[in-house]
Amino acid sequence: MKKITLAISGMSCGHCVVHVTNALKELSGVIDATVDLAGKKADITYDEATVDTAKMADAVKEAGYGVVEK
Repeated sequence: MKKITLAISGMSCGHCVVHVTNALKELSGVIDATVDLAGKKADITYDEATVDTAKMADAVKEAGYGVVEK
C-alpha cells in the first residue's frame, strides 16, 4: 500500500467532493480516497501494483476536474 496526495482544481461544492471521491474509489487498486474541498486535495491510499497516479489523474479529469502538477 502506498499513499499520495493529489491537488485537485475545479471543485466548488460538496457535490464536487462526492463526484471526485467516487471517481477515485471506482478505480481498481484504490483502497481509500478522502477529498478535501477547502484544501483542494485528495488523499489516496492505493495498491501501486494495480493502479498508478496517471490512472488516478485520468479518472479525476474524466469526472470533470483537474489535477494540479506540483
